[in-house]
Amino acid sequence: MSTDSTEFESRVRDAIANPQNMGEMADADAVGTVGSSDCGDMVRLFLKFTEKDGKRVIDRASFQSFGCQTAVAVASMATEMLKGKSAAEAGSLSAEELSADLGALPPMKIHCGQMVEGALRAALDSGTDDGDPAPAPRDPGALAGSLAPSAPQTGKIKIVPIDG
Repeated sequence: MSTDSTEFESRVRDAIANPQNMGEMADADAVGTVGSSDCGDMVRLFLKFTEKDGKRVIDRASFQSFGCQTAVAVASMATEMLKGKSAAEAGSLSAEELSADLGALPPMKIHCGQMVEGALRAALDSGTDDGDPAPAPRDPGALAGSLAPSAPQTGKIKIVPIDG
């Protein structure tokens, strides 16, 4: 086992031993869900905004994750990273940036970061128009390999299936 692999596993263990912001947020302003019922991995991200210095920013973020421990770890770290960011700032974050605190994800776990990014984008797309829309993805095909086009939206929850 390589040092990188051991370090990654240790960081994931630490993150899941004490996950931050896990659970449903009843008063969320925006909710986004991605996942696949075929493989069982799903992430739902909840965002609550507040006004700070004349700017609408994320005050709180929480998540639910069904699936692997790496998805829990990435989502936990991402919810901490999102605090204080505007929708545009949050929407510009890549899967790699959202999972950076874990170190490089092994190839078979890259989809965990992509799920969290997809849930974030879906949540930002589902929120109310605040004059600060989330930016379009830097590369519109960036998630094409793992995330399918969004499913019909009902209410504030947007489900985006992942090709299995």
